[in-house]
Amino acid sequence: MSNAGAATGTFRTRVVVWTAVCAGLLLVLIANSHLVYMAIISQPECVAHVRQGEGGTGDGKFSAARSSCTPR
Repeated sequence: MSNAGAATGTFRTRVVVWTAVCAGLLLVLIANSHLVYMAIISQPECVAHVRQGEGGTGDGKFSAARSSCTPR
């Protein structure tokens, strides 16, 4: 009878471990899918920056390499 008890304990341990692993993977998938969703739907407005050709590098201001904002 001790073999049956040991087998039941081993089975329960495996179920608990696999449940924890699956729950962890599900949590990671949900978090990443939320980040991807937010990255796709967010359309931030253009931020103020120095445009190409304006300002010099001597004053510590830098311009965007290629602005996606409409030119003025």
